Amino acid sequence: MKADLKKGVWTLAEIRHGRIHETSHELLAWGRSLADKLGVRLASVVTAPVPQEDLRELVAFGADVVFVLDGAGKEGLETDLVSQGLAGLTRDYEPDVFIASATTAGRTIFSILYAELETGLTADCTGLDIDEATGMLLQTRPAIGGNVMATIKTPLRRPQMCTVRPRSKKPLGRDGVRQGEIVRESARLEGKASRLQILKTIADESQERPITEADVLVVGGRGMGQAKNFQLLERLAHLLGGQVGATRQAVDMGWAPYAAQIGLSGKTVSPRLYLSFGVSGAIQHIAGMSTAERVIAVNRDSEAPIFSVADLGIVGDVGEVLPALIAELEKRGGHIDGA
Repeated sequence: MKADLKKGVWTLAEIRHGRIHETSHELLAWGRSLADKLGVRLASVVTAPVPQEDLRELVAFGADVVFVLDGAGKEGLETDLVSQGLAGLTRDYEPDVFIASATTAGRTIFSILYAELETGLTADCTGLDIDEATGMLLQTRPAIGGNVMATIKTPLRRPQMCTVRPRSKKPLGRDGVRQGEIVRESARLEGKASRLQILKTIADESQERPITEADVLVVGGRGMGQAKNFQLLERLAHLLGGQVGATRQAVDMGWAPYAAQIGLSGKTVSPRLYLSFGVSGAIQHIAGMSTAERVIAVNRDSEAPIFSVADLGIVGDVGEVLPALIAELEKRGGHIDGA
């Protein structure tokens, strides 16, 4: 253990199919802001074997230190042992803050780890900051069904642990000449056996892929009028190679599955192109899509809040605009100029 690497802000690297996932770079953007305000180092912790080039990429995207936990188990297996290995590493280096992505892996590992460390855990955060007076982590997340925003502190225990929503922050720009340190540590799990057994993995087949990973999203709200009109959104999404999303109201009315819900009580998305139809733009919904690169909104109410975040707004009836757009795209082979 290197004493000069103690304390600091840590992020848990997300590993999928043996590679570092881009979600890890988003976490580093969150962590970089916190570490700079605290004047400490930022570390990324890797718990499964990945190529050396992936470790260097973590440095390029903001990490000062990359901890590699050797012997903690393969990706997707032995989550309890991974958490035990992380607990030992955490006790050795005593980070002030430890962040993971609110994905299946991040939530599972952290739910075991925080109990092992007897500290606090704030799940599904949408905002993180540092209290200038105390240096404590301010962890903001939706509460009461997304109707209020709560800011939570962990004043008595360390590390301060939280998970943050994927796609809630864009990665920092890649710096290929940035220097960082890669430190390998043993998980020290000799003789320990996992108490977990994975019996079956069931994929979510309600959508082709998660809306959080889509580059193009076609989103419908209450202004779509009825469930069958979502078939038009499906056609448009197919033409554009995108996915269909929905507001909470549309999901509550049974027009779309919960997996498609965007907002504080649903998913946070950051597509390259976000097209909304009949979406009023409640603050809870906007909070879930505000990092989209380009926003096109169609609503017959010229005062709809969605227009305040739109790059292009169309005041009109979705029942007229949507079919016309589909017809035009079919002529063009599904291409929008400049998209």
